[in-house]
Amino acid sequence: MGSLGLAVLNSLDIGLLLFVIAVGLNIVFGVLNVINFAHGALYMLGAYMAYACMDNWGMLFWMALAVAPIGVAMLAVIIDRLMLRFVYEREVTDSLLLTFALLLILNESVRLLWGAGIHVIDPPVLLRGTVTLPGGIAYPLYNLFVVAVGLIFLAGLWLLFNKTRVGRIMRAAALDREMAQVLCINTKLVITGVFAFGAWLAAVGGVVAAPMRAIDPGMGDKVIIESFIVVVIGGLGSFPGALLGAIVLGLIHGLGGRFLPEVNLVLPFLGMAVVLLLKPHGLMGRRASA
Repeated sequence: MGSLGLAVLNSLDIGLLLFVIAVGLNIVFGVLNVINFAHGALYMLGAYMAYACMDNWGMLFWMALAVAPIGVAMLAVIIDRLMLRFVYEREVTDSLLLTFALLLILNESVRLLWGAGIHVIDPPVLLRGTVTLPGGIAYPLYNLFVVAVGLIFLAGLWLLFNKTRVGRIMRAAALDREMAQVLCINTKLVITGVFAFGAWLAAVGGVVAAPMRAIDPGMGDKVIIESFIVVVIGGLGSFPGALLGAIVLGLIHGLGGRFLPEVNLVLPFLGMAVVLLLKPHGLMGRRASA
């Protein structure tokens, strides 16, 4: 029972962190109709900026968690104004190619600035060590913090999209951009804000993940693959789908790593293939209109 409980906790930890990262990718696609292949690089930049804040400028982890995502969001605004705004009205494949090129540029820029080596961030002092949970399960305190962050973002994003004027504006721009303009909504500002918000979410994920994973120039490549698996399983453009897809992938990683370690690497792709065979638009995706 202890082994199963630990595997479920690991699944929840992985799944909620993936949700924070992948929901930004899903929001950008849902509102802007852009498949942002550079999302993983923005996640990586969040981790590197947090490392720079702590190592070069002596900031505490909590300060880096606040500052680094804002820096990535500001960079996203520049990227949107200089590059992405030219492909918003074009085919999705154009944005895919552009963001893939941006991914390569950001990866090489990180190598130039920080080198190709591995960097490490220590968890804050308050979150070091383990805590004993019911059932006698000893679990890292920082991993529980990651679970709490995921739940806070889940609640916060639900409130944003369902209970605030900003959320209604974002949904209106996603459903019909021309009608939103008729209703005097500044869609250009909305587009830039949504892209920056998606980048901010990716960077938050990068900072939160940094104390658990090595920081290196390739760390974003694996995350973007997993994020795409999440949105494909859950359904492109679906907020509940991002949560469901992240939890499914978290269970695949957590339970598969515990009980099927020999094939754990291929299980996410098998899970995605099964979902695509049964529901090509994802578990909670909507069929595109003709």
